[in-house]
Amino acid sequence: MVLPTPSRDRVYSIDVLRGIVMILMALDHVRDFFHTGAMTSDPLDPETTHTALYLTRWVTHFCAPIFVFLSGLSVFLMNGRKTKAEISKFLLTRGLWLIVVEVTIVSLGLSFNPLFSLFFLQVIWAIGVSFVLLSLLVFLPWGAILALGAAITLSHNILDFYEAQPGFQPGLLWEFAHKRTFALHEVFPGHRAIVLYPFLPWVGVMMMGYGCGRLFAADISSRMRQSVLVTVGLGMIGLFFLLRAVNVYGDPLRWEAWHTLSQTLFSFFNVQKYPPSLLYTCATIGPGLLALAALEHARNGFTAVCNVYGSVPFFYYVLHFYLIHGLTVIAFFASGYNASQIVDPQTPFLFRPADFGFSLPVVYLVWIGVVAALYFPCKRFAAYKRNRRKWWLSYV
Repeated sequence: MVLPTPSRDRVYSIDVLRGIVMILMALDHVRDFFHTGAMTSDPLDPETTHTALYLTRWVTHFCAPIFVFLSGLSVFLMNGRKTKAEISKFLLTRGLWLIVVEVTIVSLGLSFNPLFSLFFLQVIWAIGVSFVLLSLLVFLPWGAILALGAAITLSHNILDFYEAQPGFQPGLLWEFAHKRTFALHEVFPGHRAIVLYPFLPWVGVMMMGYGCGRLFAADISSRMRQSVLVTVGLGMIGLFFLLRAVNVYGDPLRWEAWHTLSQTLFSFFNVQKYPPSLLYTCATIGPGLLALAALEHARNGFTAVCNVYGSVPFFYYVLHFYLIHGLTVIAFFASGYNASQIVDPQTPFLFRPADFGFSLPVVYLVWIGVVAALYFPCKRFAAYKRNRRKWWLSYV
Protein backbone atom coordinates (compact mmCIF):
# COMPACT_ATOMS: atom_id res chain seq x y z
CA MET A 1 0.00 0.00 0.00
CA VAL A 2 1.31 3.45 -0.93
CA LEU A 3 0.95 6.00 1.83
CA PRO A 4 0.24 9.68 1.11
CA THR A 5 3.41 11.69 1.07
CA PRO A 6 3.97 13.98 4.09
CA SER A 7 3.61 17.61 3.19
CA ARG A 8 7.15 18.63 4.13
CA ASP A 9 10.38 17.33 5.64
CA ARG A 10 9.93 19.06 8.99
CA VAL A 11 6.66 20.19 10.53
CA TYR A 12 7.05 23.47 12.37
CA SER A 13 4.33 22.82 14.96
CA ILE A 14 5.87 19.46 15.86
CA ASP A 15 9.31 20.96 16.41
CA VAL A 16 7.84 23.81 18.46
CA LEU A 17 5.86 21.47 20.71
CA ARG A 18 8.89 19.22 21.08
CA GLY A 19 10.97 22.27 22.00
CA ILE A 20 8.45 23.31 24.67
CA VAL A 21 8.60 19.93 26.36
CA MET A 22 12.41 19.89 26.13
CA ILE A 23 12.51 23.23 27.94
CA LEU A 24 10.14 21.93 30.64
CA MET A 25 12.16 18.74 30.94
CA ALA A 26 15.22 20.73 31.97
CA LEU A 27 13.20 22.21 34.85
CA ASP A 28 12.55 18.76 36.27
CA HIS A 29 16.18 17.72 36.01
CA VAL A 30 17.43 20.98 37.52
CA ARG A 31 15.01 20.37 40.40
CA ASP A 32 16.45 16.87 40.88
CA PHE A 33 19.98 18.23 41.21
CA PHE A 34 19.43 21.61 42.87
CA HIS A 35 16.30 21.54 45.02
CA THR A 36 16.66 20.77 48.68
CA GLY A 37 14.74 17.64 49.54
CA ALA A 38 14.61 16.39 45.96
CA MET A 39 16.41 13.21 46.99
CA THR A 40 14.46 12.64 50.21
CA SER A 41 10.83 13.61 49.53
CA ASP A 42 8.11 13.29 46.90
CA PRO A 43 7.03 16.65 45.41
CA LEU A 44 3.62 15.12 44.59
CA ASP A 45 2.87 13.84 48.10
CA PRO A 46 -0.24 15.77 49.30
CA GLU A 47 0.95 15.49 52.89
CA THR A 48 4.32 17.18 52.45
CA THR A 49 4.23 19.25 49.25
CA HIS A 50 3.02 22.77 48.54
CA THR A 51 1.39 24.28 45.46
CA ALA A 52 4.51 25.75 43.82
CA LEU A 53 6.53 22.57 44.29
CA TYR A 54 3.67 20.34 43.18
CA LEU A 55 3.10 22.32 39.99
CA THR A 56 6.84 22.46 39.28
CA ARG A 57 6.92 18.69 39.22
CA TRP A 58 3.48 18.06 37.69
CA VAL A 59 3.93 20.32 34.67
CA THR A 60 6.96 18.29 33.64
CA HIS A 61 4.73 15.22 33.32
CA PHE A 62 4.01 16.41 29.79
CA CYS A 63 7.60 15.93 28.67
CA ALA A 64 8.21 12.20 28.28
CA PRO A 65 4.84 11.13 26.81
CA ILE A 66 4.69 13.99 24.31
CA PHE A 67 8.32 13.43 23.37
CA VAL A 68 7.71 9.70 22.76
CA PHE A 69 4.44 10.42 20.94
CA LEU A 70 6.14 12.91 18.63
CA SER A 71 8.96 10.43 18.03
CA GLY A 72 6.41 7.98 16.66
CA LEU A 73 4.75 10.72 14.62
CA SER A 74 8.10 11.68 13.11
CA VAL A 75 8.66 8.07 12.04
CA PHE A 76 5.45 8.18 10.01
CA LEU A 77 6.72 11.29 8.23
CA MET A 78 9.54 9.18 6.78
CA ASN A 79 6.97 7.48 4.54
CA GLY A 80 7.34 8.80 1.02
CA ARG A 81 11.00 9.61 1.57
CA LYS A 82 12.14 6.10 2.50
CA THR A 83 10.89 2.64 1.67
CA LYS A 84 9.39 0.47 4.39
CA ALA A 85 12.55 -1.63 4.42
CA GLU A 86 14.71 1.48 4.82
CA ILE A 87 12.52 2.78 7.65
CA SER A 88 12.66 -0.58 9.39
CA LYS A 89 16.45 -0.74 9.13
CA PHE A 90 16.80 2.82 10.40
CA LEU A 91 14.51 2.18 13.39
CA LEU A 92 16.36 -0.99 14.30
CA THR A 93 19.82 0.56 14.16
CA ARG A 94 18.77 3.83 15.81
CA GLY A 95 16.88 1.96 18.52
CA LEU A 96 19.92 -0.14 19.38
CA TRP A 97 22.10 2.98 19.23
CA LEU A 98 19.82 4.78 21.70
CA ILE A 99 19.99 1.88 24.15
CA VAL A 100 23.79 2.03 24.00
CA VAL A 101 23.70 5.82 24.47
CA GLU A 102 21.44 5.43 27.51
CA VAL A 103 23.78 3.11 29.38
CA THR A 104 26.94 5.00 28.43
CA ILE A 105 26.71 8.71 27.58
CA VAL A 106 23.47 9.50 29.43
CA SER A 107 24.27 7.36 32.48
CA LEU A 108 27.63 9.09 32.79
CA GLY A 109 26.01 12.52 32.54
CA LEU A 110 23.58 11.59 35.29
CA SER A 111 26.02 10.00 37.70
CA PHE A 112 29.40 11.54 36.79
CA ASN A 113 30.74 8.15 37.86
CA PRO A 114 33.47 7.08 35.38
CA LEU A 115 33.33 3.56 36.81
CA PHE A 116 29.74 3.15 35.58
CA SER A 117 28.65 1.49 38.80
CA LEU A 118 25.00 2.14 37.92
CA PHE A 119 23.25 2.16 34.55
CA PHE A 120 19.98 4.11 34.25
CA LEU A 121 17.31 2.75 31.91
CA GLN A 122 15.19 5.86 31.34
CA VAL A 123 13.30 7.50 28.49
CA ILE A 124 16.07 7.07 25.89
CA TRP A 125 16.10 3.35 26.64
CA ALA A 126 12.31 3.22 26.31
CA ILE A 127 12.42 5.05 22.98
CA GLY A 128 15.19 2.73 21.81
CA VAL A 129 13.20 -0.41 22.63
CA SER A 130 10.09 1.15 21.07
CA PHE A 131 12.01 1.88 17.87
CA VAL A 132 13.25 -1.71 17.72
CA LEU A 133 9.71 -3.07 18.10
CA LEU A 134 8.30 -0.52 15.68
CA SER A 135 10.90 -1.60 13.13
CA LEU A 136 9.02 -4.91 12.98
CA LEU A 137 5.61 -3.29 12.72
CA VAL A 138 6.11 -0.55 10.11
CA PHE A 139 5.16 -2.99 7.37
CA LEU A 140 1.60 -3.00 8.77
CA PRO A 141 -0.98 -0.39 7.69
CA TRP A 142 -0.82 2.77 9.75
CA GLY A 143 -4.34 2.15 11.05
CA ALA A 144 -3.33 -1.25 12.43
CA ILE A 145 -0.35 0.28 14.25
CA LEU A 146 -2.58 3.02 15.67
CA ALA A 147 -5.16 0.47 16.83
CA LEU A 148 -2.49 -1.70 18.45
CA GLY A 149 -0.99 1.30 20.24
CA ALA A 150 -4.41 2.39 21.50
CA ALA A 151 -5.15 -1.15 22.67
CA ILE A 152 -1.90 -1.28 24.66
CA THR A 153 -2.59 2.13 26.21
CA LEU A 154 -6.18 1.30 27.12
CA SER A 155 -5.57 -2.19 28.47
CA HIS A 156 -2.15 -2.42 30.10
CA ASN A 157 -3.47 -1.20 33.45
CA ILE A 158 -5.35 -4.50 33.74
CA LEU A 159 -1.97 -5.82 34.85
CA ASP A 160 -2.18 -3.52 37.90
CA PHE A 161 -4.72 -5.85 39.51
CA TYR A 162 -2.39 -8.82 39.09
CA GLU A 163 0.60 -6.84 40.36
CA ALA A 164 -1.37 -5.71 43.43
CA GLN A 165 -1.89 -9.27 44.65
CA PRO A 166 -0.13 -10.08 47.95
CA GLY A 167 3.29 -11.57 47.43
CA PHE A 168 3.58 -10.58 43.77
CA GLN A 169 7.21 -10.57 42.71
CA PRO A 170 7.94 -9.43 39.15
CA GLY A 171 10.68 -11.17 37.24
CA LEU A 172 13.30 -9.16 35.38
CA LEU A 173 11.44 -9.34 32.06
CA TRP A 174 8.22 -8.25 33.74
CA GLU A 175 10.03 -5.30 35.28
CA PHE A 176 11.49 -4.38 31.91
CA ALA A 177 8.00 -4.38 30.42
CA HIS A 178 5.62 -2.99 33.03
CA LYS A 179 6.49 -2.85 36.73
CA ARG A 180 9.06 -0.48 38.19
CA THR A 181 10.42 -1.71 41.52
CA PHE A 182 13.58 0.41 41.99
CA ALA A 183 15.48 -2.88 42.24
CA LEU A 184 19.17 -2.81 41.35
CA HIS A 185 20.07 -5.62 38.96
CA GLU A 186 23.69 -6.73 38.74
CA VAL A 187 24.81 -6.71 35.12
CA PHE A 188 28.30 -7.87 35.97
CA PRO A 189 30.38 -7.57 39.17
CA GLY A 190 30.42 -4.00 40.44
CA HIS A 191 27.96 -2.74 37.83
CA ARG A 192 24.19 -2.62 38.32
CA ALA A 193 21.21 -1.35 36.34
CA ILE A 194 17.92 0.19 37.44
CA VAL A 195 14.81 0.15 35.25
CA LEU A 196 13.07 3.51 35.55
CA TYR A 197 11.02 3.32 32.33
CA PRO A 198 9.33 -0.07 31.73
CA PHE A 199 8.84 -0.08 28.00
CA LEU A 200 5.42 -1.64 27.24
CA PRO A 201 3.23 1.46 27.81
CA TRP A 202 5.76 3.66 26.02
CA VAL A 203 5.56 1.40 22.96
CA GLY A 204 1.81 2.01 22.96
CA VAL A 205 2.34 5.79 23.10
CA MET A 206 4.83 5.68 20.22
CA MET A 207 2.48 3.58 18.09
CA MET A 208 -0.33 6.07 18.66
CA GLY A 209 2.05 8.83 17.61
CA TYR A 210 2.87 6.91 14.45
CA GLY A 211 -0.83 6.60 13.63
CA CYS A 212 -1.38 10.29 14.31
CA GLY A 213 1.26 11.03 11.70
CA ARG A 214 -1.35 10.22 9.05
CA LEU A 215 -2.93 13.59 9.88
CA PHE A 216 0.18 15.34 8.55
CA ALA A 217 0.07 13.75 5.11
CA ALA A 218 -0.28 16.12 2.16
CA ASP A 219 -3.86 15.08 1.41
CA ILE A 220 -5.12 16.19 4.85
CA SER A 221 -6.14 19.83 5.05
CA SER A 222 -5.04 22.03 7.93
CA ARG A 223 -8.66 22.50 9.02
CA MET A 224 -9.34 18.77 9.11
CA ARG A 225 -6.08 18.09 10.97
CA GLN A 226 -6.85 20.69 13.61
CA SER A 227 -10.41 19.42 13.97
CA VAL A 228 -9.27 15.84 14.58
CA LEU A 229 -6.50 16.90 16.97
CA VAL A 230 -8.92 19.00 19.03
CA THR A 231 -11.61 16.33 19.06
CA VAL A 232 -9.28 13.53 20.11
CA GLY A 233 -7.45 15.77 22.58
CA LEU A 234 -10.69 16.81 24.31
CA GLY A 235 -11.83 13.19 24.25
CA MET A 236 -8.69 12.05 26.07
CA ILE A 237 -9.06 14.80 28.66
CA GLY A 238 -12.72 13.85 29.15
CA LEU A 239 -11.76 10.18 29.55
CA PHE A 240 -9.22 11.18 32.18
CA PHE A 241 -11.80 13.00 34.32
CA LEU A 242 -14.39 10.24 33.88
CA LEU A 243 -12.12 7.37 34.86
CA ARG A 244 -10.41 9.37 37.60
CA ALA A 245 -13.76 10.25 39.16
CA VAL A 246 -14.80 6.59 39.13
CA ASN A 247 -11.43 5.77 40.74
CA VAL A 248 -11.40 2.07 39.83
CA TYR A 249 -9.40 1.63 36.62
CA GLY A 250 -6.73 3.44 34.66
CA ASP A 251 -4.16 4.14 37.38
CA PRO A 252 -2.84 2.10 40.32
CA LEU A 253 -2.71 5.26 42.48
CA ARG A 254 -6.20 5.87 43.84
CA TRP A 255 -7.07 9.42 44.81
CA GLU A 256 -8.40 10.24 48.26
CA ALA A 257 -10.22 13.09 49.96
CA TRP A 258 -7.79 15.01 52.19
CA HIS A 259 -8.18 17.66 54.86
CA THR A 260 -8.03 20.55 52.41
CA LEU A 261 -9.26 21.11 48.87
CA SER A 262 -5.73 21.68 47.59
CA GLN A 263 -4.52 18.37 49.05
CA THR A 264 -7.50 16.57 47.53
CA LEU A 265 -6.69 18.09 44.13
CA PHE A 266 -3.06 17.07 44.58
CA SER A 267 -4.21 13.51 45.16
CA PHE A 268 -6.67 13.59 42.26
CA PHE A 269 -4.08 14.68 39.71
CA ASN A 270 -1.26 12.52 41.07
CA VAL A 271 -1.18 9.79 38.44
CA GLN A 272 1.53 7.23 37.77
CA LYS A 273 4.36 8.03 35.38
CA TYR A 274 6.54 4.95 35.97
CA PRO A 275 5.20 3.33 33.86
CA PRO A 276 2.71 5.80 32.35
CA SER A 277 -0.82 4.77 33.27
CA LEU A 278 -3.81 5.23 30.99
CA LEU A 279 -4.85 8.26 33.02
CA TYR A 280 -1.35 9.73 32.92
CA THR A 281 -1.31 9.29 29.16
CA CYS A 282 -4.74 10.91 28.74
CA ALA A 283 -3.82 13.83 31.01
CA THR A 284 -0.67 14.59 29.02
CA ILE A 285 -1.23 13.50 25.41
CA GLY A 286 -4.72 15.04 25.41
CA PRO A 287 -3.48 18.59 26.09
CA GLY A 288 -0.51 17.85 23.84
CA LEU A 289 -2.85 17.28 20.89
CA LEU A 290 -4.64 20.55 21.66
CA ALA A 291 -1.26 22.31 21.73
CA LEU A 292 -0.31 20.71 18.41
CA ALA A 293 -3.49 22.10 16.87
CA ALA A 294 -2.98 25.55 18.41
CA LEU A 295 0.60 25.73 17.13
CA GLU A 296 -0.40 24.94 13.54
CA HIS A 297 -0.14 28.56 12.41
CA ALA A 298 1.68 30.11 15.36
CA ARG A 299 4.66 32.18 14.30
CA ASN A 300 6.27 34.47 16.86
CA GLY A 301 9.43 34.93 18.85
CA PHE A 302 8.50 32.31 21.43
CA THR A 303 7.77 29.61 18.85
CA ALA A 304 10.98 30.49 17.00
CA VAL A 305 13.02 29.88 20.15
CA CYS A 306 11.20 26.63 20.94
CA ASN A 307 11.68 25.48 17.36
CA VAL A 308 15.45 25.68 17.82
CA TYR A 309 15.43 23.27 20.75
CA GLY A 310 12.82 21.02 19.16
CA SER A 311 14.76 20.57 15.93
CA VAL A 312 17.77 19.03 17.72
CA PRO A 313 16.20 17.20 20.71
CA PHE A 314 18.82 14.47 21.11
CA PHE A 315 21.68 16.96 21.04
CA TYR A 316 19.88 19.14 23.61
CA TYR A 317 18.96 16.16 25.80
CA VAL A 318 22.49 14.83 26.16
CA LEU A 319 24.08 18.26 26.53
CA HIS A 320 21.67 19.50 29.21
CA PHE A 321 22.52 16.67 31.60
CA TYR A 322 26.23 17.44 31.47
CA LEU A 323 25.60 21.15 31.89
CA ILE A 324 23.26 20.68 34.87
CA HIS A 325 25.57 18.22 36.57
CA GLY A 326 28.60 20.41 35.85
CA LEU A 327 26.84 23.35 37.54
CA THR A 328 26.03 21.03 40.44
CA VAL A 329 29.74 20.34 40.91
CA ILE A 330 30.43 24.08 41.10
CA ALA A 331 27.58 24.63 43.55
CA PHE A 332 28.75 21.62 45.57
CA PHE A 333 32.15 23.11 46.31
CA ALA A 334 30.79 26.65 46.57
CA SER A 335 28.41 25.44 49.30
CA GLY A 336 31.29 24.21 51.46
CA TYR A 337 31.28 20.52 50.66
CA ASN A 338 34.62 18.77 50.21
CA ALA A 339 36.02 15.84 48.27
CA SER A 340 35.15 13.35 51.01
CA GLN A 341 31.46 14.11 50.40
CA ILE A 342 31.44 13.59 46.63
CA VAL A 343 29.99 10.11 47.07
CA ASP A 344 26.80 9.83 49.12
CA PRO A 345 25.36 6.27 49.43
CA GLN A 346 21.86 7.79 49.68
CA THR A 347 21.98 9.14 46.10
CA PRO A 348 23.24 7.69 42.80
CA PHE A 349 24.70 11.03 41.68
CA LEU A 350 28.23 12.12 42.50
CA PHE A 351 28.56 15.67 43.88
CA ARG A 352 24.89 15.59 44.91
CA PRO A 353 24.57 14.64 48.60
CA ALA A 354 21.08 14.00 49.93
CA ASP A 355 21.23 17.11 52.13
CA PHE A 356 22.46 19.36 49.32
CA GLY A 357 20.13 21.85 47.65
CA PHE A 358 18.55 25.26 47.42
CA SER A 359 15.13 26.87 47.50
CA LEU A 360 12.70 26.67 44.60
CA PRO A 361 13.43 30.21 43.30
CA VAL A 362 17.09 29.23 42.92
CA VAL A 363 15.99 26.16 40.97
CA TYR A 364 14.09 28.36 38.55
CA LEU A 365 17.04 30.72 38.11
CA VAL A 366 19.38 27.82 37.34
CA TRP A 367 16.80 26.36 34.94
CA ILE A 368 16.51 29.63 33.00
CA GLY A 369 20.30 29.85 32.85
CA VAL A 370 20.65 26.28 31.58
CA VAL A 371 18.06 26.72 28.83
CA ALA A 372 19.55 30.06 27.77
CA ALA A 373 23.09 28.66 27.70
CA LEU A 374 22.02 25.86 25.35
CA TYR A 375 20.24 28.11 22.85
CA PHE A 376 23.17 29.07 20.63
CA PRO A 377 24.81 25.61 20.59
CA CYS A 378 21.44 24.12 19.58
CA LYS A 379 20.87 26.82 16.96
CA ARG A 380 24.27 26.25 15.40
CA PHE A 381 23.88 22.49 15.40
CA ALA A 382 20.39 22.80 13.88
CA ALA A 383 21.86 24.93 11.09
CA TYR A 384 24.64 22.38 10.58
CA LYS A 385 22.08 19.58 10.25
CA ARG A 386 20.01 21.56 7.74
CA ASN A 387 23.03 22.19 5.52
CA ARG A 388 24.56 18.73 5.64
CA ARG A 389 23.39 15.38 4.37
CA LYS A 390 25.67 13.13 6.40
CA TRP A 391 24.18 9.75 7.41
CA TRP A 392 25.24 10.01 11.06
CA LEU A 393 23.30 13.23 11.62
CA SER A 394 20.05 11.25 11.60
CA TYR A 395 21.30 9.48 14.75
CA VAL A 396 21.91 12.69 16.74
